[in-house]
Amino acid sequence: MTSPILTIDTPAGPVRATAGPLDADADAVVFELGGAMRGSVHVTGTTDPHHWDQFTAVRACLGPVNAFKTTAPDEDLPRLARGRTGYHGSLTLYRDSTGRPGVSVYPLSSAADHPPSEKTEAVLTAVLRGCAEHVAQRADLPAILEASRQRDTPGLLRFLTWCASYHQAEAVRLEREARTALPERKAAEASWRTAARWLSFSPDPVLLLMLADRPDSLTQKIRGLQWWAPYCVSAAAEEHERARRAQEEADSLRAQQRRRPRGRRPALVGTP
Repeated sequence: MTSPILTIDTPAGPVRATAGPLDADADAVVFELGGAMRGSVHVTGTTDPHHWDQFTAVRACLGPVNAFKTTAPDEDLPRLARGRTGYHGSLTLYRDSTGRPGVSVYPLSSAADHPPSEKTEAVLTAVLRGCAEHVAQRADLPAILEASRQRDTPGLLRFLTWCASYHQAEAVRLEREARTALPERKAAEASWRTAARWLSFSPDPVLLLMLADRPDSLTQKIRGLQWWAPYCVSAAAEEHERARRAQEEADSLRAQQRRRPRGRRPALVGTP
């Protein structure tokens, strides 16, 4: 069977991308580049950027390997046909909340970590997107997504478990801060009233500084404590929600591990 050859129009000229066969684990497609670019692009399945328990997206990485698992040697990074600089970075193709194709680009940079020029960035992005769109339309996409789910789930479970624990601990800390802010504010207000009463009997520069609207004064401390408690309550609620979502996604991944893959193709982009 002849390997598919894509022609991708870019600001530097057309790039030919030849798709190789799936690797032994049905995990990825590697494209060899020709024309205006040389090198390889590695395309694999991945999670939706906003739902880490849903393996419905496609990620294209500059280089012959999965850049999220290992780093390609500098000499193996793709480069423009007339250039010597290799580039790394990636692009994820997914569907947004409205069902439309969405694109997320991981920062593109040279092997020396310098950002590419605007023209070079447009070339790299076009090549990554063209390769990702081709894989998203392949008939064997379900096998690619299932292999990526099996590959990435253990690491994601460790990360999501840590996230749930971290955000829950942050929520508890913020709730504790909110509880202590009220008595601290009452104590500061009592001190302010005492200082004001003393000042009415005997003007004193120190008392004036304590009551003035300036940094480190009682007035500023009270003003800060007035918004600190409501802020902590609101921030704690957000941390609880982050912990809940991380736990929910971890539970979803565990449920996916327990059931057999269904093999239904999750379409990412429409077939032309």
